[in-house]
Amino acid sequence: MKMTQSKRRKPYTEMNAKELAKATAKYDREFVIDRSVEPTAEQKAQWQRAKRKRGRPKVGKGVQVISVSIEKGLLKRTDRLAKKLHTQRTRLISRGLEAILNEEVAVK
Repeated sequence: MKMTQSKRRKPYTEMNAKELAKATAKYDREFVIDRSVEPTAEQKAQWQRAKRKRGRPKVGKGVQVISVSIEKGLLKRTDRLAKKLHTQRTRLISRGLEAILNEEVAVK
């Protein structure tokens, strides 16, 4: 297996002043903005993915966090059912609300 040039190079701590100056000469130049190029479409897409906000995926019109008081026994039952159905508590509550709201519309 071939060793790269950086693997064969002597560590900076073991170089004398002349060797160190030669090895670090590339860092003495000013910013090299003139050598930069327009990013490719793939690079632009990668940049957009990197700077995109993280978090939950948007569902419907988004979410609104609210504070709701629920009796402890009912909450425990809800959590057990959510676990049994392999879903989240939030999804289970949302499903329940949707079912009630749809039933109300059907009755009217």
